[in-house]
Amino acid sequence: MISKKPFFEIDDTVIYNDDFFTTEVIEESSIDLVVTSPPYNVDIRYNSMDDKIPYPEYLKFTQKWLKKVYRLLKDDGRFCLNIPLDKNKGGQQSVYADIVTIAKEVGFKYHSTIVWNEQNISRRTAWGSWLSASAPYVIAPVEMIVVLYKKRWKKDSKGKKSNITREEFIEWTNGVWSFPGESKRRVNHPAPFPVELPKRCIKLFTFVGDVVLDPFLGSGTTLIACILTGRRGIGIEIDKRYCQIAKQRILTETKINQPSLLNRYG
Repeated sequence: MISKKPFFEIDDTVIYNDDFFTTEVIEESSIDLVVTSPPYNVDIRYNSMDDKIPYPEYLKFTQKWLKKVYRLLKDDGRFCLNIPLDKNKGGQQSVYADIVTIAKEVGFKYHSTIVWNEQNISRRTAWGSWLSASAPYVIAPVEMIVVLYKKRWKKDSKGKKSNITREEFIEWTNGVWSFPGESKRRVNHPAPFPVELPKRCIKLFTFVGDVVLDPFLGSGTTLIACILTGRRGIGIEIDKRYCQIAKQRILTETKINQPSLLNRYG
């Protein structure tokens, strides 16, 4: 039941300034795809989120929001979850393995994992014991996109349209994606991902007109990808300032007021 006025709404795109845990603006079993990158718990300076909590508490937080995502997805709904492979801030942790385990416990079925190579070796900040076997750190400069689903993987394609090209399909079904990350300064957000990431997930795993949700919208990237690919988009963001940034990015980067763009779902 819709109980909260949207922060921003235009055509098939809507932003809610709300807490995903408590929001009631989305009906259960109504979402075709969730694409998101949740807080990583690596002390990123968000406005409205403590990103440095004890790891067991972080896993409880993860389980809580995964349970809600599960309820909101349709039975053939899919879930593309961008998370780190591991982390060393605050101690070495197998983030990917732990979150996938929790997702399975919640009820999700596992489909595959895409390795996103950000091509950014400058991310390394610690080596451990330099040139010594004493205590070296081994850190892979990649992130993971876990592809999960609710109850059944195959979607009914009757009356539905895919707009992925032959070249895109061949390239994107290869489970290693190489493209650069997004500039924090450009989008004015501490942890953005590039439009290319949700765009690929959306075109590969949904039909035109399907409903896509990002429960941690941030700077609005997922909704930009929805507009550019002809999907209906819903974003939930607890921080009002980030909602404003997302709104401005949508208007600027999609030029949504131009009819030529609204009819181009390429």
